[in-house]
Amino acid sequence: MAKFYSDINPSLQTFIKEQKVFFTATVPRNGRINLSPKGIDTFRCIDPKTVGYLDLTGSGNETSAHLQDDSRMTIMFCSFSEQPLILRLYGQGKVIRPRDTEWATFYSLFTPLPGERQIIILDVESVQTSCGFGVPIYEFKEERKTLIEWADKKGKQGIHDYWEAKNIKSIDGLPTKLLCD
Repeated sequence: MAKFYSDINPSLQTFIKEQKVFFTATVPRNGRINLSPKGIDTFRCIDPKTVGYLDLTGSGNETSAHLQDDSRMTIMFCSFSEQPLILRLYGQGKVIRPRDTEWATFYSLFTPLPGERQIIILDVESVQTSCGFGVPIYEFKEERKTLIEWADKKGKQGIHDYWEAKNIKSIDGLPTKLLCD
């Protein structure tokens, strides 16, 4: 049975820290829903009402475009271990880029990684847990190194060129404002 909370209590923060994958969901006012899996050690609970993750360069930049059009966002964690649980964080998301004044404050919470693109912050309005009885049990083997190795090999200029080619508009043509306001 689903249970709602007004913030992320210490027990739920511990659950979040134990997870190796999370999912983000956003939607523009008009366009496709985006649901993305995320991994690597990029997620942080900042306080009981604020979370964020260091967003790494990917094939698209849908989350950024969507949050600028409609800031609604959901982040979901689900346990793949013996103890079942699904946790959803609902709220208003925002994008913080290296050129933004808030960058230094939030960036200090993360470990620098090749290909880092922006930070996504969620101001949490509601927290929901549910059973997760239907989620299979999986054993974590290791983090994939592919994304980090790809970004490292491209270097800063190569990543910038990739952003220009693939990350300045969403698949629905919305601007991401990655390289300019």
